[in-house]
Amino acid sequence: MLIQGFKGFSQYFRTGRWNLRRFVETGGMPSSHAASVAALSTSVGLQNGFRSLLFGVTLYFSLVVMYDAAGLRRAAGRQAAILNRLIDEHFRFPERETQKLMELLGHTPLEVLVGALLGVGSALVWHRVIPQ
Repeated sequence: MLIQGFKGFSQYFRTGRWNLRRFVETGGMPSSHAASVAALSTSVGLQNGFRSLLFGVTLYFSLVVMYDAAGLRRAAGRQAAILNRLIDEHFRFPERETQKLMELLGHTPLEVLVGALLGVGSALVWHRVIPQ
């Protein structure tokens, strides 16, 4: 949640205008999906042990989410960008109901990596600050 808030505020500091959608939109640096699942897996590992079945399950879940963010959703965002460009270039008067497709869906591998590192770091800090 902190990562998503960072995206909203950084958009404001870059442009000088509020874009409240950035607080809930997907995509961009860093990946909040990767941060949250990495924090989950790290917390489970610290709490239950890194050899526990629960850690294995959460790690697998985390890897699927990160793969999806950097792979499938990123590809869908690229396709949306191409379709939006085709509509703009080839149709003089697109239908009024036509809305542009959302292009910022996925993440680059670097955005996923940074998000994952922030998630692991935040889980480590959380377990140091609040002893179990």
